[in-house]
Amino acid sequence: MNEQVSKVLIVDDEEDILEFIQYNLEKEGYDVYTAKNGLEGITVAKKVLPQLILLDVMMPEMDGIEVCRTLRADARFKQTIIAFLSARSEDYTQIAGLDVGGDDYITKPIRPRLLISRIKALLRRAEKSEEVATDTLIFGKLTINKEQVSVMIDDQQIPFAKKEFALLHLLASKPGKVFERQEIYNKVWGTDVIVGDRTIDVHIRKLREKIGSDYIKTIKGIGYKFESAE
Repeated sequence: MNEQVSKVLIVDDEEDILEFIQYNLEKEGYDVYTAKNGLEGITVAKKVLPQLILLDVMMPEMDGIEVCRTLRADARFKQTIIAFLSARSEDYTQIAGLDVGGDDYITKPIRPRLLISRIKALLRRAEKSEEVATDTLIFGKLTINKEQVSVMIDDQQIPFAKKEFALLHLLASKPGKVFERQEIYNKVWGTDVIVGDRTIDVHIRKLREKIGSDYIKTIKGIGYKFESAE
């Protein structure tokens, strides 16, 4: 498992399947959330922002195809892994799921070891894709280039100190995600470095001075998140 535990959301209207998958994923150390229909699945997904969603196709309220279509229309779920679960194996069902943005299709009955293996493979693939995708981040007039360690606003380069850039890129790499203070310390300053309690706040203030106050939001008592100002 990675240092950061992956959040997995299971959306299925069959309670025994929910409990079965949840039990097996939690044994592997995943942080698991569940929902019993499509509408509830969307609500939970927006609340917890999981890295991976296991989505049943045939459900009440809203079917899995429509749930996937709805989530993919939200910028926060562009990179989220969505794997469909279904007893239906017809080609047209699989094609429909992949056409709306599904990453994989897992047929029931579910075998735990195979499911875990597929999930691990999907998460590894997503991590590699994310590394490539996040080299250049564009939010309207703001462009953040990791490879060049540069920040541009309206084609004008803004000077950034090393830690300032690392903090900005971390937050911007996952818009909408709330980064807790300890996670920020670990990823920007490292676990072996001792810094003052106000270090993050000082750096956040400097970022806002340079790119404006609309992008970085304070989540009181928890940490910070990045939101596109578009």
